[in-house]
Amino acid sequence: MTDPHIFMMGNFEARIPADRRYFESHVWAQPAGDVLRIGFTSYAVRLLQDVYFLDWQIDPGTQVRRKQTIGEIESSKAVSTMYAPADGQIVRFNEALLNDPSLINADPYERGWLYEMTTNSSLLAPEDYLKVLESGWEQTQRLLKNQFNE
Repeated sequence: MTDPHIFMMGNFEARIPADRRYFESHVWAQPAGDVLRIGFTSYAVRLLQDVYFLDWQIDPGTQVRRKQTIGEIESSKAVSTMYAPADGQIVRFNEALLNDPSLINADPYERGWLYEMTTNSSLLAPEDYLKVLESGWEQTQRLLKNQFNE
């Protein structure tokens, strides 16, 4: 990883590596041969907190549409549905996560990648993804405060 940008989430740093591209849905994309390797950003991991279960609802080779349900993730915070970040094809899943989903928490930008896909969708540069985070941070803070005050 080179030159990460930093987004401050209160007292916590969310690293946004400069060697990747991003989707607004808080996943990163990095070329891996002729596919894109996809994983959660440290921003998403921080919001999820302690991922301990992952289940894919589609098979490798499946054509997907943006926002199509592809799986489910369970963390100390909640059970969340995972959606495809773009139209394309999910080529393969990171099998290591099925045995040890905590890799998502420990190493989201390397060993904790989620899946590989092909897509023609445009991606955000790190600087543009930081703007997305900045524009939504106030609303995210309100949502977090409501979760903790329930």
